[in-house]
Amino acid sequence: MVGIADYAVADAPMQLVTNGIGSCVAIALYDRASRVGALAHILLPHELLSAEQQPPAKSASTAVPRMVSRMRELHSAGDIEARLIGGASMFAPLLIPGALSLGARNITAARAACAAADIPVVGEDVGGDHGRSVTFSLDDGSLLVRSVAKGNVQL
Repeated sequence: MVGIADYAVADAPMQLVTNGIGSCVAIALYDRASRVGALAHILLPHELLSAEQQPPAKSASTAVPRMVSRMRELHSAGDIEARLIGGASMFAPLLIPGALSLGARNITAARAACAAADIPVVGEDVGGDHGRSVTFSLDDGSLLVRSVAKGNVQL
């Protein structure tokens, strides 16, 4: 179970799960050859937006490098791919017209962190105005996104 501002790295046959993804973004990384994966539940688009001590997965820019490093320690030597989930605009009516929601900013930050690590994003279920939960199976890399708004989506 991966909590908010946290991450986990494991190999098959483990499953990684995170619940309650609203404006946060879940970043799922997977190496198909070694069946090593990682899942982070990022909270903020940048670590400088918080004055307190940073958990390693509070932002995408800190989570992705740490996840890749731990994946390499578990013998991931192949190509890593990413999938992004979440980044909803949960309180759109409260936004100043033209302002980007926290969710949209988290999506942009997650894409940028993956690009900086040369990790292609191969799937996304992002945006909207609804929460999501994720179950990530490291046996085969399948990722199930659950939401009340869209039901179950295989990503």
